[in-house]
Amino acid sequence: MDNPVVTNNAANNSRRNPLGLAELPRVLPFVLFLVIGAAEGRYFPGSQYWLYVAKTVVSGALLYYWRGLISEMRWAFSVSGLLSGLVIAALWIGLDGVIPSLDAIWYAARKLVTGQAAPPVTPDALWNPITYFVGQPALGWGFVAIRVLGRSLVVPAMEEVFYRSFFYRYIANPKFLEMPIGVWHSVAFLVTCAAFSFSHPGQWLAALICAATYQWLVIRHKRLGDAMLAHGVTNLVISIWAITTGQWKFT
Repeated sequence: MDNPVVTNNAANNSRRNPLGLAELPRVLPFVLFLVIGAAEGRYFPGSQYWLYVAKTVVSGALLYYWRGLISEMRWAFSVSGLLSGLVIAALWIGLDGVIPSLDAIWYAARKLVTGQAAPPVTPDALWNPITYFVGQPALGWGFVAIRVLGRSLVVPAMEEVFYRSFFYRYIANPKFLEMPIGVWHSVAFLVTCAAFSFSHPGQWLAALICAATYQWLVIRHKRLGDAMLAHGVTNLVISIWAITTGQWKFT
């Protein structure tokens, strides 16, 4: 006789993912986060704040909706995860301004080869809702709270699921679900770390170390939760440091 609980779970999973693609719940929240984020600050005043809320809510809601389809997305505590998060946070802050960005390296190399000077850089508007909503402190601090929660809870789960559950395993084996979490694969390790680094061009070296550390945690513990913890700790510490010191560029 069929187990009714198992049958119901299978029916619910099929309804939540009618295409039956294991990639969908692991990739779509990440893609939507990037797509919505690309529009921040472009279309109306203050859009960088409202669209940050939008992308956080949309991606977080999808991860929650599909949580039953992403069995590896479970937080886990370990001393190595906690310490890794703290060390990466210190490196991220400490390396700022010490290592040139990828853009700076590229333009320096191009100037060396072609003699062309780098184009003038227009600095991005600083993300600071307290200043932007100066007459509405509750609204400003509300955006800060959402930013901190989004970076500390939604982003770690979303990025670890994408990079270290899907992307890493997919490089090793396109039938990625057949590859257990935590299996060492040299090419997948290098490509995943490089991809994570290139996605953070201003802090590419810190991001490279960060990606290698988080992947090491997954390989060491054979689960995703320790990397999610480390990622969350890193982002939380950086956010608290940025807010308390007024270094809003880190938020």
